[in-house]
Amino acid sequence: MTREEIVKELFAMRDEKYAAFQAKLIPNIDPETVIGVRTPALRNYAKNLLKKEETGDFLDVLPHRYFDENQLHAFILSGMKDYDSCMTRLEQFLPYVDNWATCDQMSPKVFKKHKAELFKKIEEWIGSKETYTIRFAVGMLMEHFLDEDFDPKYPKLVAAIRSDEYYVNMMIAWYFATALAKQYDAVLPYIEEKRLDLWTHNKAIQKSVESYRITDEQKAYLKSLKIKADKKA
Repeated sequence: MTREEIVKELFAMRDEKYAAFQAKLIPNIDPETVIGVRTPALRNYAKNLLKKEETGDFLDVLPHRYFDENQLHAFILSGMKDYDSCMTRLEQFLPYVDNWATCDQMSPKVFKKHKAELFKKIEEWIGSKETYTIRFAVGMLMEHFLDEDFDPKYPKLVAAIRSDEYYVNMMIAWYFATALAKQYDAVLPYIEEKRLDLWTHNKAIQKSVESYRITDEQKAYLKSLKIKADKKA
């Protein structure tokens, strides 16, 4: 299918009320670019396009005009089964990702079987100047390297990031909140030693104490480590 045919299909699945709701959740994009296709429908459509090998020129026509095209693109990449093809397409697409939703919903399943190669790419992406490339890198570290593949060098990489971008710092906070839930003893020193910027430090604590995976005792201690705005980290 051509890109034009795919967009026509997206409009056929449009829900205008959902489009208005979705546009409010992603304030940095033009509401006029939101078609309003619900996420389950987009996921199913992506699966069908992959199954029938009907993505056509869609993946090559960048940047996309519509938010829903970006979402569909992310779900197509997430379902690709060949690592090399997926990574090539991902790196082609990443510079055009312009919102948190597309960034966070892009999670190629094939990465689980190629963690060594993935980590090398994560190291490259973290050094990017692109907001959502950095966010994606941190998200991949959070998704794939906080359990049996955890290494103390990973939170060190994330803590070293300095950015003025809200969507980067929010992901860093989310990473450390999740890391505290999964690797508490290894990650706690980053909070105790105030190795994050003030806003991210406090946000990481806030998200941690909201988690059911953190004990009451741990929550009380983390709250005591919050930094007042008039103090320097």
